[in-house]
Amino acid sequence: MAEPRPPGPQGDGRDSPAAGAGAGPRDRAEQAERDLRREDAESDSSADSWSDYGSRDKPGTTLGRTVPDGNVLFPDIFHTDHLLFYERFRAYQDYILADCKASEVKQFIAEYLGKVLEPSGWQAIWRTDVFEVLVGVVGVNFLALKAVVQLSEPFLCESQDGSFTLECMQELLELKEHQILLQELWVVYDESGEFDQTALAIEHVRFFYQCIWRTWDEEEEDEFDYFVRCVEPRLRLHYDVLEHRVPSGLVADYQNLLAKCEELYEKFLNVRNSISSNDSDSEAENVSMVEGLKLYDKVEHLKQKLKLIENPLLRYVFGYQKYGSLQAKGLRPTGAKVTHVVPWTMTASLLHLLARDKLCPESCEGLEIQFHCDPLAAVNACYEGDRVIICPGHYVVDGVFCIADSVEIEGYGLPDDVVIEKQGKGDNFFDCTGANIKISNLKLVQHDAVEGILNVHHGKTTLENCVLQCETTGITVRTSAELLMKNSDLYGAKGAGVEIYPGSACTLLHNGIHHCKEGILVKNFLDEDYEAPKITMVNNMIHNNEGYGVVLVRPVMASEMKDASAQGTKGNTQPTQAGDETACAEGSRQEQPGCVTDELELYKRAGTSEQTENNSEIANVLGATSAKKCQMHKKRLSELGFTEADDNLMSQKMFVSVEGNQFKWNGKGSFGIFLF
Repeated sequence: MAEPRPPGPQGDGRDSPAAGAGAGPRDRAEQAERDLRREDAESDSSADSWSDYGSRDKPGTTLGRTVPDGNVLFPDIFHTDHLLFYERFRAYQDYILADCKASEVKQFIAEYLGKVLEPSGWQAIWRTDVFEVLVGVVGVNFLALKAVVQLSEPFLCESQDGSFTLECMQELLELKEHQILLQELWVVYDESGEFDQTALAIEHVRFFYQCIWRTWDEEEEDEFDYFVRCVEPRLRLHYDVLEHRVPSGLVADYQNLLAKCEELYEKFLNVRNSISSNDSDSEAENVSMVEGLKLYDKVEHLKQKLKLIENPLLRYVFGYQKYGSLQAKGLRPTGAKVTHVVPWTMTASLLHLLARDKLCPESCEGLEIQFHCDPLAAVNACYEGDRVIICPGHYVVDGVFCIADSVEIEGYGLPDDVVIEKQGKGDNFFDCTGANIKISNLKLVQHDAVEGILNVHHGKTTLENCVLQCETTGITVRTSAELLMKNSDLYGAKGAGVEIYPGSACTLLHNGIHHCKEGILVKNFLDEDYEAPKITMVNNMIHNNEGYGVVLVRPVMASEMKDASAQGTKGNTQPTQAGDETACAEGSRQEQPGCVTDELELYKRAGTSEQTENNSEIANVLGATSAKKCQMHKKRLSELGFTEADDNLMSQKMFVSVEGNQFKWNGKGSFGIFLF
């Protein structure tokens, strides 16, 4: 990436000769006017406070300039890739795409360019993977989104191997009929301001085709306008990644999924084209059709996963296994089990108490003790069966606790006396993959993180008598993992306090979960091959959360889609209610792709028995969802030829027990459902 040239003293990207004490009245007036425009944009007071159409009659450019990489003979270019989220958002929503359908995207972009793009008279650097060359623009083919160019004089070109001579470039341009894609052009800097909107418009086109557009978008159904369905979620994801709000592992998974989907889609198009061009009904034709259907199913499956990650409410649905390859150490080569002690300061009295309470059980013969300066070093030194005792103190660590063996981590004292605080920015704090991990009597404090405070990826983790001060998500229980949390207090999560994935087991006993975005988020996806999560919730106090106390995330059912479509035909915009569940079909809301019933409360009954009703209501809904899951699984087995399914397995409920929980002062109610 080329380094931007520092702006002038006025901060507007100009090299103003009148800067500083010698600035005249006109310069000060222009600067005041620019400041006023900037304040209007930042206050977001009006959709018209700034515009990509700009003010062409005003002298000077408001854009910065960038020195190109490589050949210093190239002129400077406009610095346009620094645009903020709201600037791109408004440009696409208000000026470029509006409410167009996917099939109309190219037409809308062409109309936008026709209004703002200078048709000729400007220079640009044409960049490809192998060369850069300076060209002059003499015309624009708006429908094709291409510029008509010719080589500038003097000829300036830079390539990897130096083989692109003037004759080669002229021959290449003739083959392309002198038409170059606009997104391959970087507009040469001009102080007059005449080409500001040209540079911005090309930047919007370039960013759109690099970061937003997918080759399969045009074939997607057009029930929703393209901006709402695709542009907004992808744009938000792009800036969430730039601002480090998405875990690095999830970003890598998204890029891998996207590359794989593009590869399979290209194969699918090739197969489809070969079928359409061949009218014969041969065996080879039938084989191609079968292959095409298989590729289509794979592409659709990958597209759904991409949409889940693009949706800010559901992107953590696709649980990646960042530490899936972390290997346990196993037993120590000597066979001994070690007790690791972490003292903040060691005194004789503390050592005496430790020896009495923790270090000398009935038989302490052969007990090996190791002392460490911080908790992270102690955990990293553990083998299978080891124990870590952390003495009272406030420990600040810069790193991640990756626990792959069955170890026990215990604070010696009350949780508020043994505090472990995360320092520095990072994805995780505690990641557990051990078969049987126990953490007790600790206070965990997390700051400036992307992921939650504790992730249980595999095995069983027991959390007892702990305090968790979160910042993003609280505890995440991944597929095939198990969590037992009791007598603990969790608060402050900007997401859910506890996230429960399909195929996991979660037991919550006598805990407080409060002051989070949502209390408990249960993820159950009926269209996946995972078992429903098994949940026990007894005597928990779930209160003062911004959203719901408990939220169930599941896909919308086909029957619910039909019911909602029927209501939509009658003009009823209210969501349907089926049995114990609130159902909402896609289309009743268009703020997010898919449908999220985030403002609906499942029940609105009041009275002295409210808490009892809340527990039974949640149990009924989870049980009904689990039953549907079992029916679908049994149907799949039948289709595969397994006609005798294990009825004992199929009859297992999603939850073991949901009772005695109290729900108070949650912003949207005790229980809600997200449908997608």
